[in-house]
Amino acid sequence: MLVNGSNEKTTINNIVRFEHANGLRLSDQYKHFLLDYNGGYIEPNIFKISDEQGESALNTLYGLDISEDYDELAGIYETMDGTIPSNFISIGDDADGNQICLGLDELYYGKIFIWIHDMGEDEEMSNMFLLANDFNSFLDNLYEDGTGI
Repeated sequence: MLVNGSNEKTTINNIVRFEHANGLRLSDQYKHFLLDYNGGYIEPNIFKISDEQGESALNTLYGLDISEDYDELAGIYETMDGTIPSNFISIGDDADGNQICLGLDELYYGKIFIWIHDMGEDEEMSNMFLLANDFNSFLDNLYEDGTGI
């Protein structure tokens, strides 16, 4: 995996402050990613949503306390509050503007989902698709275009 980006490093204090300010607990795997890279563009970046939905391309993973508002975790959290299910936080997006989400509650904790913005929502989770059981598995499952399952 290659992470491209020029985000300044973040600290565990910044992460803890963000968690406390928003009353949430990020998974350890995601916190380690923030400490190592603080978001960025990942290569390879293709992932499979489902047989029905097909593939997508990861655009970016958000960073904490960075200058680009559209890629800043706290700003996205505020923007998406009330839009995506409340037991998730958006940690990135795909090329179509769908949100890559990290589960926050006991049932979904640490799992990675995609929230598809232009699907009708018959039920709260009807436009959410499980991508991986944890953050590292999500990164490990990314592949280059044309090499998918």
